[in-house]
This record gives sequence, structure tokens and C-alpha cells, in this order.
Amino acid sequence: MVKFSKELEAQLIPEWKDAFVNYWQLKKQVKKIKLSRKNKQTQDIINHDFGLSIFDPIRFLARKFSHKLINQSTTTDNIIQVKSKVMEDGDEEVYETELAQLFSEEDEIRVFFESLDDELNKVNQFYKTKESEFLERGEILNKQLQILVDLKQILSDRRRKPNSGILSRSWSSSARNSDFSEGTGALSDSGSETPTQTDDVIAALERNGVNFINAATRSKTKKGKPKMAMRIDIPAETPTRTITAVTSMLWEDLVNNPKKEGHGDFINRKKIQCAEKMIRGAFVELYRGLGLIKTYSSLNMVAFTKILKKFDKVSNQKASASYLQVVKRSHFISSDKVVRLMDEVESIFTKHFTTNDRKKAMKFLRPQQQKDSHMVTFFVGLFTGCFVSLFSVYAILAHLAGLFSANSELAYMEIVYPVFSVFALLCLHLFMYGCNLFMWKSTRINCNFIFEFSPTTALKYRDAFLICTTFMTAVVGAMVVHLLLRASGFLPSQVDAIPGVILLFSICLLICPFDIFYRPTRYCFLRILRNIICSPFYKVLMVDFFMADQLTSQIPLLRHLETTACYFMAGSFKTHRYETCKNGRLYRELAYVISFLPYYWRAMQCARRWFEECDVDHLANMGKYVSAMVAAGARLTYTRESNYLWFGIVIVTSVVATLYQLYWDFVKDWGLLHRNSRNPWLRDDLILKNKSIYYISIAINVVLRVAWVQTVMRFHINNVEWRMLDFFMASSEVIRRGHWNFYRLENEHLNNVGKYRAVKAVPLPFWSMDSDD
Repeated sequence: MVKFSKELEAQLIPEWKDAFVNYWQLKKQVKKIKLSRKNKQTQDIINHDFGLSIFDPIRFLARKFSHKLINQSTTTDNIIQVKSKVMEDGDEEVYETELAQLFSEEDEIRVFFESLDDELNKVNQFYKTKESEFLERGEILNKQLQILVDLKQILSDRRRKPNSGILSRSWSSSARNSDFSEGTGALSDSGSETPTQTDDVIAALERNGVNFINAATRSKTKKGKPKMAMRIDIPAETPTRTITAVTSMLWEDLVNNPKKEGHGDFINRKKIQCAEKMIRGAFVELYRGLGLIKTYSSLNMVAFTKILKKFDKVSNQKASASYLQVVKRSHFISSDKVVRLMDEVESIFTKHFTTNDRKKAMKFLRPQQQKDSHMVTFFVGLFTGCFVSLFSVYAILAHLAGLFSANSELAYMEIVYPVFSVFALLCLHLFMYGCNLFMWKSTRINCNFIFEFSPTTALKYRDAFLICTTFMTAVVGAMVVHLLLRASGFLPSQVDAIPGVILLFSICLLICPFDIFYRPTRYCFLRILRNIICSPFYKVLMVDFFMADQLTSQIPLLRHLETTACYFMAGSFKTHRYETCKNGRLYRELAYVISFLPYYWRAMQCARRWFEECDVDHLANMGKYVSAMVAAGARLTYTRESNYLWFGIVIVTSVVATLYQLYWDFVKDWGLLHRNSRNPWLRDDLILKNKSIYYISIAINVVLRVAWVQTVMRFHINNVEWRMLDFFMASSEVIRRGHWNFYRLENEHLNNVGKYRAVKAVPLPFWSMDSDD
């Protein structure tokens, strides 16, 4: 049977952990009461005035029986009295317990009930705060939904009667940092529409919070149209919306000539669909939040019940019944507003978003998480064994063929090595991500909430290990086949096509439209890559810049892809001439572009976030990636022009970039190096209990950050050893990034915990404007 403390730890909401009953502290206090009773009983035995005799067992039973009679005759109301009083502000009700009976362990029991009262008051107050927050959000969403229904009705009537009226918008931007398309709508009437119909539409919208300028007198524009003070905020998440918002801002800020009224874009069906999608997402998040607060209430109730039962057992009293009655009457148990709002959200969502299909609505509101399959674990073990066996066979064959000797054929390392290195680095990164997922799950870090992943399709650590082992088994198997065919006398042009076939197959599998091999994850990965490549035109989410940071650690992989693509696309594999690409000027210049691109994408994401949030930290973060870009370019140039000038440039730029990166890693990304912290030079809150792990991680990150030193040191090694060193340094950077990932998300999770942020804030589309045009 699982202990309740472990069950509570597994089921509580991580972001609200501090707001739950501190069951573990109360349990320690119950143990103190138990120890106090044992000590007193031992003291009584030592101090009793009679010696050991055959009558001692009879006396012990008689004393125990008399205690039971006394306890039964004592009513529970006489043991404790729980009083409630209202604070001076009149909003907060607190509970205080008074001991109505003397206990032998009175001090320990008084401390226990004081702590219990504090926990009850804390839970009550937190529940009231969250309840009022979600109720307010529900009222706002109801108004938003009603406006949406009215606008959809207007558009529906307009489609049936094309001349019955036009609902138009004139776009404007009110602030520099706005990423929304804002505007003022106007409802125009034509000759075929009667004033009564127009008034009915305006009245319906006004009832739901859409204010009209001079609504009391129904003032109209020069053309007789009533002016509607409403804007529809559609987030600039796509390139089209971003360009529209920026051009609109420039038109108004630079030209200072806003668009004339009545000549803007129409509130068409597409914009209404975007608004509907936003409101639907807001309802889903509202329902999720209501479910969390319902779970919060039930878990705390069970915690109070369990700890009071432990107290009764230890103290041989029956105080739990009276205290539990107070708990049940408290607000977090007696209030039914959350349950009623959940039922209301279910009915609204079913009616307006799933055309009365309740089963479909529940798939949105209550997504079912995937169950762990033992088959996944089995295949992970199977492919791991296959990989180890095949790699051993490959190492033996390569040694017999003399591939890793100083006199080995140069073409093998120049042709085959880049392709297989791509897969090896990719699988290593997947393996590190699987380790991250395992650690995040073990430490209760809610990575799905942070990345905004769907719980039904989110990748689990077993799935990441399965993908990794599957690919590595296939790649090492291909390497073995490649060596066997070379030894059998096949032409190099025929054998060297195998790496290209594997790469082509992997790309086809990545974009495969069929629902096989984790299609939601594959498409999510492609969507994130699209957002990164098109930076800064897409809105930057946490998962976008997290993935862009991963790409900055995979520049060697991108360089190997460049070599492989050039080799196969130029047809060099037919002639077996690997020098064709490396001697080309375009290839050498493209190396600079590939080395710069990941840092450029990340810098553009920082610029986009600064434009939206006006936070100077984003500009400082952009400076970090610009410095890394300069250092990477200097090191690449030094490998081609080895002189003292470039050596000095490399040292200066690399040292500046490294110090910049280390500061940002420890202070901003990990949230460490706080001088006045409870944990010296760390932070106040730590998820890992062992502090030394953080100090070791800081040292490891410093060592791996300065790995660039090997690029300026001239090692006298042959080509094979240089390739192996290159692969080792690339692998160490991937390992450093996987190590960095855990602490980055730990810091983000602790930020959410500090703000009790367990539900995503979804922007709403409809807002009223009070200013006259």
C-alpha cells in the first residue's frame, strides 16, 4: 500500500505546491507528540513506587482500561474548540483552535493545532483567490462568446443578403510594442436595410460590452453609419499579420497620417474564425484551471483527514471529528461555484464549438494522456542490444580493414564520416533529450505546460529513447553493410550511395503524411523549425527559442549536412571525388553562413521579443548571440589564414563571447549565483536536494564552454585522429546542451511556482475602445 505522503507528492499540482497543506511538516509534529508520550511513559515506569512483581501486568491492564473509560466518557467537544473570526478588512475568515482539555503533551499538541490552523487558513485563502480569478475569467469569456455569436450572425445575414449591410474595420496601431492588429469597426447600412434592423444589431452588441461612441443618441458618421468603439485583437503570430502590424505602425508613426475612416479592411469570415479559435482555447484553459482547483480542494481535504487520524491514533483522543466538521464547513469544501462553472463551460463548449457533440467536446476539455506501453520499453531494450552488437561488429571489421590507421584510405573518412556523424550527433541529442524528460518527470517539472505541448501527443522519455535506439541501430547496420560491400569488391560509386539513401529515407520519414512513427511529434518539430527559420516574422514561444538554442549546439551537424548535400547533389559520388566540393569558393563561403545562421535566428527571436515586450534584457540576450557569431566567424577564418593577427582576434572575440555566455547561463538562464541566497551562490529554491550537484554542474558548464581552445591549438595529428577529435568536441557540446536544458527548465518551472502559474493565459479578441475618432 502506497503511503499517502508519496501519493500526495505524485498528485499535487507542481506550480501550486506551496499552497497545499504541508502534510510532511504536520506529520513531523505528530511524531514529536508520539515521542513525548513515549518518554513520559518511560519516566512513569522508572518513577513508580513499587518493585517488579507478578501483579504488574494486572496493574498495567487496569490502568489502560481506566484510560479508555475516561476517553469514552469525554466528549469530543470538550477536547478542542475551533473558532472562526473575521479579520478587520471583513474579507478574510481565519480559524483558531483552543485546547479545552489538558494534555500531558500540551506544548506539542498546541503547536500542532496552531500549525493545522495556519494550513487551513492558507488553503482557504488560496482557494478563494483562485476561485474569484476563474469566475471573473468565466464572465469575461461569456461576454466574448456572445459578441462572437452576434458577429457570426451578422456575417451570416450578410451572405444571405449581400446588400443588407457591411461590417468594416479601419486598421490602426495604438502602441509601438503592440503585436496586435487593432481597429475601429463600423456597421454601415444601405438602402435595403431599415433603421430598426441596425438598431437591433447595435443593441445586441452593446448588451455584451461593445460600446458605441455616443450610443445614447446613436450618433452617426458623415455617411450615416453608427460608429462602433470596438477592436478585434488578433495576435501577429504569422508573417502576414506581423508585416501588416509593422506597416500600419510605420504608416501612423512616420507618416502621421492614419487611414481614413471607412476605407479599412472588412471584418470578414477569416478574422471571425481566428477570434473563434482564440475563444475556444480560452475556454479549454478555463476548464483546465477549474479542474486543477477542484483537484486542489479534494487533495487538501484528504490530507486534513489523514493527518487528524494520525493525531487521534497517537494521542488516544478523538479530536478529528470536530475539526473535520470545521474543515467541511470551510469555503474550499463548501463552495460549489467551481463545479457549477465547470458544468456551464461543458454545456457552452458543447453547444457553440462542437455542434452539440458532447463526446467531441470532452476530447478538447478532458484530453486523455497516453498510457505507458510495455512494448515501448521492450523495443528500447531490444534495439539497444542490437546497437551494441552491431557496433562491436563494425569496430572489428573497421580494425581488420585498417580504416583508422594512419595509412588508411582518405576517401572513407571524407565521404562516409560526415553522413554517419550527422546521425550520431542527432541520436546523441535525442538521447540527452530523453534523459531530460526522465529527470523533468522525476523532479515534477511540468515541461508539457512550459512548452505548451498537448498531453495526448507529447513525447515521453521512453519514446525519445526508442527513436534514438532505432535510428542508431539502423545507421550502425548500414555502416556494417557498407564495409562488407567494400570488402566484397563492389565499386566505390555503388557503395557510397548507401549513406545518401539513408539520409533520403530519413527525410522522407520526417515529412511522411501517414499517421506512423510519431506523426504529431514530427509535424510539431517541422512547425517549430519553420518558426525558427522565418524569425522574426513568427511570434516567439518558449519552445521556439528553446529549439533555436539546441541548433546553436549543432553547428558541426549542419556543416556535415552541407558536405553531404554537396557530395551527392554535385554527383561527386559517381566519380568518387570528394575534393570537388571542398575546393569550390561557394562551399567555403557557405560555411560562414551555416556557422552564423543558428545565432542569427536566435538573435532575431530576441529582437522580436524586445519589439513586443520592450524588455531591455532581450536586447542584451541578442548581444550574446551577436558576440558568438563574431567569435565563430573569427575561428573559421583562423583555420584558413593562420597568422598572429587572426590568432589575437580569435582569442579576444572568443574570450568575450565565452564570458558573456557563462554569465547568461548562470544568472539569467539558470537563475544561480545569488550572493545573499539561502544556498550560497545558488538560489533560494532548489529542486535537487543535493547542493553539490549544482556546483559540479557549474564547473562542467565552464569547462565545456571553453572547448573552443582546441581550435587555436595546433595538434600534430593525422586526418583520422583529427576527425575523431572533431566528433568528440561536437559530442561534448551536445552533452553540455543537454545538461543545460535541465537547469533552464528548472528555473522556468520555479518562476511558474513563484507566481502560482499553472494555467496558460490566452489573449482574447474583442475589446472596447472609449476614445472618439
